[in-house]
Amino acid sequence: MTAHLIKTDAEAISVARALAAEFAPGASGRDRDRRLPHEEVERFSASGLWGITVPRAFGGAAVSHVTLAEVIALISEADPALGQIPQNHHCLVDAVRLIGSPAQQDFFFREALEGRRFGNAVSESGTPDAKVITARLSDKGAGGLRLDGRKFYCTGALFAHWVPVAAKDEQGRQVLVYVRRDAPGLEVLDDWSGFGQRTTASGTVTAQNVAVEPLQVFPRAQLFDPPTIHGPFAQLLHAAIDLGIGRAAMADLRTWVRERARPWPDSGVARAADDPLTLARLGELVIQQHAAEALLERGGRYLDEAREHSTPERVTEASISVAEAKVVTTEFALRAATTLIELGGTQATLAEHNLDRHWRNARTHTVHDPVRWKPHAIGNHWLNGATPQRHASL
Repeated sequence: MTAHLIKTDAEAISVARALAAEFAPGASGRDRDRRLPHEEVERFSASGLWGITVPRAFGGAAVSHVTLAEVIALISEADPALGQIPQNHHCLVDAVRLIGSPAQQDFFFREALEGRRFGNAVSESGTPDAKVITARLSDKGAGGLRLDGRKFYCTGALFAHWVPVAAKDEQGRQVLVYVRRDAPGLEVLDDWSGFGQRTTASGTVTAQNVAVEPLQVFPRAQLFDPPTIHGPFAQLLHAAIDLGIGRAAMADLRTWVRERARPWPDSGVARAADDPLTLARLGELVIQQHAAEALLERGGRYLDEAREHSTPERVTEASISVAEAKVVTTEFALRAATTLIELGGTQATLAEHNLDRHWRNARTHTVHDPVRWKPHAIGNHWLNGATPQRHASL
C-alpha cells in the first residue's frame, strides 16, 4: 500500500477540503442505510492525511495541532463518521511518538506514512469501572507472548491494518499491544448499534491466544506520567468532530430557513428568513460557532507550545484550553442540530430528509466523556490553580 506524502500544513488543509467535497454527497445515504464507508476510508488514508502527524525526523509533516483539528472538522462536516474513524489512529500515532522505542518509532511511523491504519481496542464494556483492564498479555516462555481479551467501542478497528489493544502484562503493568488486523486469533465484530455515528463500526474486538512480538508492545502507563499532551490531544480531536457536526447542521439550517421553512403567522412576514425571532436565534448560533472555532484554534496553539516544551505547566494549560473548546463545541453541535429541526418545522422531521442524523451524531459523539465535569476542572484551575487529572478524557 502506498499513500500520498503530504509535506505542509497548507497542503493538508487543501487535501481535506477536496476530500470533504467528495465525501459529503453520500453521507446521508450511508447513515440511512448503515453502509460502511470502506471505499471512502481507503481513499481517505491514501490521501496522506492519516500520516500528517508523523514527526519530521521520520519523514512526516508534523503539522500543527491547529491544522490537524481543522482537517478533522472539515471531514466531520462532510461525514462525521469518517471524521471519527481516524481519531484513534492519530492518538495511537501520538503514542508511538511519546512512548515508542527508536525501533518501534522507525517501524510504525513508516507504516503510518505508507497508509496503514491504526484502529482501537482500548475501552471495556460490562464493567462498573471504566479503568478496569481485562485484556492480558502473557509470557508463554518458548511459546512467546500471547494476548487474550475482549474490548468494545473499537472505532476504526474494522478498517484497520493494526489494532492496538490496551492490556496488562503479568506484572500488572499497563501496555498497548499493536496487533496485526489479520493476526490469527484476533476477531473484529461489526456489532455497533448506536443510534448515531452509525457507520463508524465501533464494535467488539476479541483476542484469543494471539501471538505477539516484543516490537508490538508499548508501555502504556508512560503516556501520562510524566505529564504529556496525550490526553488533551485526544480531546482536541473529539472537539473538532463536534465542531464539524455543528457546521453541517448549520449548513442545512441555512438552506431550510431560506427555502423550505414557513413563517409563523404572528411574525407578519412572508418568508421564514425574515422572521425577527428566527434571525435572533440564528445570530446566537453564528456567535456560538465562531466562539467554538476560536477556542478550538486556541487549544491547538496551546498544544503546539506544549509539544515543543512539554513542562507540567504547559501541559496543564493545554488541558484546560482544550477543555474549554470541548465544552463549547459540544453545546454548539447539540444546539445547532436541535434548532435545525425546530426552525425547519414538521417537514424537517420526515425520514426522507434524514436531518435528524445531525442530532443523533452529535448526541452520540458528545457522550464520549462527561463534559459536565469540564467547567469544574476549568474553574478549579482558574481559582485554585488545581491540576486536572491526566487521562484521555481531560
